[in-house]
Amino acid sequence: MRHLILAVVVLALLAGIIWAFLPRPVEVELVDIAPRTIEVAVTEQGEARIREVFTISATIGGKLRRIDLHAGDPVLAEETVVAVIGPTAPALLDARARGVAEATRSAAKSAVDLAAAQLAQAEAALEFKTAEAARSRALFERSAISQRVLDAAILEQKTAQAALDSAKANLAVRSRELESAEAVLGTGDPYCADTTCIDIIAPVSGRVLRVVSESEQVVQPGTPIMEIGNPGNLEIAVDVLSRDVVRVREGAEAQITGWGGAPIAARVERIEPSARTKVSALGIDEQRVRVILTLHGNPADWQLLGHGFRVIAHINLWKGDGVLSIPVGALFRDGSDWATYAVQDGRARLRIITLGERNESFAQVLSGVMAGDQVILHPSDLVADGVAISGRSDYPDSKAHEASTPPT
Repeated sequence: MRHLILAVVVLALLAGIIWAFLPRPVEVELVDIAPRTIEVAVTEQGEARIREVFTISATIGGKLRRIDLHAGDPVLAEETVVAVIGPTAPALLDARARGVAEATRSAAKSAVDLAAAQLAQAEAALEFKTAEAARSRALFERSAISQRVLDAAILEQKTAQAALDSAKANLAVRSRELESAEAVLGTGDPYCADTTCIDIIAPVSGRVLRVVSESEQVVQPGTPIMEIGNPGNLEIAVDVLSRDVVRVREGAEAQITGWGGAPIAARVERIEPSARTKVSALGIDEQRVRVILTLHGNPADWQLLGHGFRVIAHINLWKGDGVLSIPVGALFRDGSDWATYAVQDGRARLRIITLGERNESFAQVLSGVMAGDQVILHPSDLVADGVAISGRSDYPDSKAHEASTPPT
């Protein structure tokens, strides 16, 4: 009996040792191959901007008055005065120039006095010649003088009248010269009269986006003053890599996120025909093409979205409904091919598969596995072809996934 018990203990010990060294199934996470809806999109940073921005510039050179408008103030087309430009102050005179100007003013005053004296002389001469002509007419009527003497008296009267008119004109000229000389020495009116100022009117209705400078200053023709636009007329500008933009089509649907509010539906309006070189954050030269998106839906949804705001644009490139798909976490490279581990009779089996479209979550399966097959998600180094496995299926499924760069 004692030998029997000892034999049973030895056999049990051997069985435990053998069981301990037997290979155990590898614990894995399983996922089903099933039809799903896959969306492939390109995601890039973009900028919200007003479609038509009007830059108001100085129409003439002069002194720009201080601007009372600020960013955000509303303006009405052909009504709101956005800026007023008047004449600039005269140039300062140095001692020499002032001396010359004062001498010119004194000469102008003397010329005025001379012209006034000449005018008085002409008036006296005209008075005398008028009296002479009147006496000659009286004598001619009594036949005391000849016609020739009367004509000579009338001629002298007309000549005196012409001399008086010339003296008046000369006095007016000398007076204007005096005003000109005094204007050179004057400082001018620092606040121009309304008749000498130019009002710049808003060309369109909207809001002030930016005031270049609010302070009073001297400007040249063409100097930018402010920017005006309609905040309700927004568009999204996105710079897309040239290798991705070849798949973007006009009219493609898009979604705007990352601006601080709810997602906004959008659509591709146009794709610019040329690319530009931009340096990435890693210092790599990239060729990017600008894509313009229009917003759709209720404008109240993007009322708080402003000019120059940063956004994230998701532009749809491809969409498939009921597409046989596999999670990208179950894929790996086997040489130059894509492969996965499928589960068959409790063991892992290597399958070479062919993929179609893919995004960051799922890839379209063209061949290699069938609907209903189970594959291993994120296989470890312990998984190999023919290895026994023990798995669970708790992978979260999804019907639609937005795109990113495909796995490589």
